[in-house]
Amino acid sequence: LANRLRELEGMQEPKCPFCRHPAPKTDEEADLNRERRVEANDPVATREKGAVCYENGDYGSAFQCWTKASKLGDAEAHYRMAKLYRDGEGVEKDSKKEWRHLEEAAIGGHPAARHNLGVREGGKGRIERAKKHFIIAANLGNDESIEALKGGYVKGFVRKEELGAAIRAYQAAKDEAKSPQRDEAEEFQRNPILNSIFPLN
Repeated sequence: LANRLRELEGMQEPKCPFCRHPAPKTDEEADLNRERRVEANDPVATREKGAVCYENGDYGSAFQCWTKASKLGDAEAHYRMAKLYRDGEGVEKDSKKEWRHLEEAAIGGHPAARHNLGVREGGKGRIERAKKHFIIAANLGNDESIEALKGGYVKGFVRKEELGAAIRAYQAAKDEAKSPQRDEAEEFQRNPILNSIFPLN
């Protein structure tokens, strides 16, 4: 998005953020570019193709794309696979496979997956394991996990030192994610005129 803003300021033609060639002018061109990246085993492009399939109700194709992207190491694809197995969309419901994909996503650094593991462990009465998952997710900046830890502190499951360390790490993760470029990007997204002329999607 920072590049897009520079292009706008300099009145330059928008470029693809991946290959830096001129941005596609039609949806067909964008689809063709994404397909090239999918064929080159780009896990993000493969995951995004799966997202398009999912949004169109083609859960089987979404499953195939996310399976490929997860095998290429994409944590978000693992997370989405877990949801498919949880909800039985395009596949039979399977809590073991859901759990495995959540674990893989969490190992890959996916904060929401890590939080969900904490929720599941807590639901099974494994408070110490749930707390560890929440601490890791909070360290990654997950809002729900820091709230879960605060609740655990009130109930006596989380020690004061643990909560204090988690809050400091959570805040550090949030601060690390801040930048002038992100602020500009958020402002750009809130500007309906610019966003309609130069949509991000």
